[in-house]
Amino acid sequence: MERRSFVKFMVGGIVMIPNSKLLTSADKREELRFGICTDVHKDIMHDADERLQAFIDEAKEKSLDFIIQLGDFCRPYDYNLPFLSIWNQFPGDKYHVLGNHDMDGGFSREEVIQYWKAKGKYYSYDVKGYHFVVLDGNDKSEKVPNGYARYLGREQLEWLERDLAQSDLPTIVFCHQGLDNDMGGIYNGTEARLVLENANRQSSYKKVRLVFSGHHHQNYHNVINDIHYVQINSMSYHWLGGDYLQVRYSEEVDKSHPWIKYTVPYQDPIWALVEISSKGKLTIMGRESSFVGPTPEEMGVDKSRYGYPIEAKISDRKIK
Repeated sequence: MERRSFVKFMVGGIVMIPNSKLLTSADKREELRFGICTDVHKDIMHDADERLQAFIDEAKEKSLDFIIQLGDFCRPYDYNLPFLSIWNQFPGDKYHVLGNHDMDGGFSREEVIQYWKAKGKYYSYDVKGYHFVVLDGNDKSEKVPNGYARYLGREQLEWLERDLAQSDLPTIVFCHQGLDNDMGGIYNGTEARLVLENANRQSSYKKVRLVFSGHHHQNYHNVINDIHYVQINSMSYHWLGGDYLQVRYSEEVDKSHPWIKYTVPYQDPIWALVEISSKGKLTIMGRESSFVGPTPEEMGVDKSRYGYPIEAKISDRKIK
């Protein structure tokens, strides 16, 4: 059973965020609506095509201005082209964010970008009076402990500084790994956040208002120095690892997709729709599902290892 959830940023309304106008004073823009999903994991989930199709069907039905996926989408194999073609069914603008798993199998970021036909590893674009920034959290650095790259390099941070300085529009940022989460998120998240905060100090109003991330397969929202950081939960599952192996589908599925048993999958796909009204009210509408098979609680999962809740949903939130 699904349920819509809401995050509201009100300007001149009931729920207020001090000094947080999405619009400049006396300014109005067209209503803007976009869809956002993340961590579909085509190369792990046996039903990734059906999950993505459900998202695309709603995006088309609602005639959204654009859609964006926040990474861990699909690797650039020929046999993933039918999956990619589902994404390309959407007739409007489509944007990609690189995830850490999209290069699994020895692929380069450039190969993935070419396969997806994405705009680049990091880039920006404007829609209806708003500025959107896409970051690539997969820069390599000797500072990062062993494991996947999770860093914003100096070249990219300098580009981000210039990009924000050149735009006077209210800005929303996308990155696969959380800039606010040091449990596997961007290693130099503090440095990256300072770039955003400096852009706000140097502008006549709070320019950067919101950062969306995926990667963590969780459901939370943080506010750091008046910038909101919203984690969009995975469309498909939460990873539990080898301590909690559980075959949740048929033997045939387990044989063809053996990594699923390391996860706790969501029964239905979840994603979010975002609306910004002409007066600057931003609403995030999420979806809720349930777990396939035993829940983390029933399996005795030590939740303290994960920091934030393990949930098959994007929560209702009202931000004051």
